[in-house]
Amino acid sequence: MSTRKEARLVSLNVGKPGPLPYRGRTVQSAFVKTPVEGLSRLDHAGLEGDAQADLVGHGGPNRRACAYPLEHHPYWTERIGHRLGYGAFGENFSTEGLLESEVVVGDVYRVGEPGRGALLQVSQPRTPCYKLAARHGRKELAAWFAETGLTGFYLRLVEPGHVRAGDALVLLDRPAHGVTVLETNRVMYRDRHDAAGLERVLAVPELSGPWLETFEDRLAGVTRRPTEKR
Repeated sequence: MSTRKEARLVSLNVGKPGPLPYRGRTVQSAFVKTPVEGLSRLDHAGLEGDAQADLVGHGGPNRRACAYPLEHHPYWTERIGHRLGYGAFGENFSTEGLLESEVVVGDVYRVGEPGRGALLQVSQPRTPCYKLAARHGRKELAAWFAETGLTGFYLRLVEPGHVRAGDALVLLDRPAHGVTVLETNRVMYRDRHDAAGLERVLAVPELSGPWLETFEDRLAGVTRRPTEKR
């Protein structure tokens, strides 16, 4: 599996809030990211040179960095209809070797060399939002992300450090539960009433709180007896 061979941070991307056209209006967003060279510090304040316009939907302890697999670019290039560059989906880390079908929620990676790199933990899938559509001019894009499960994922910070394009992402620890990012997406977006699946993801302590709360509410609805008041 790809996490057993060397995974790599191909491009490190940052952006500041700016205007993003959407449905005849303009919203503030840091979705547009630009690749940067050299070392950048990643700490509890975030990634150096990066910021978020929406601090509710983005950023925070469970979302210090967003990663997206470059392996998906050929698929999206064909479906969207134009070529894609690094940071095309607003991600900080454009990666190779870390697919949603293989990355486990709670995986801990060292990004960069020992002694200067950062330690990061997979916290949740990336949540598709309307800014994907705004950036690429395809109103269906957020729905397509959810449908395919090719969302990328968020990382929480375990230990600050310095990262740069070209760094290896070394898997240091993997939880025994084995629940992948893709499986979490399946239960969130496709098989919403799969009680067994909901129970599996609810047993993942590393999953971020808002996702756990959503799954708890959904499982309560699935298992509620028909005679109970709805």
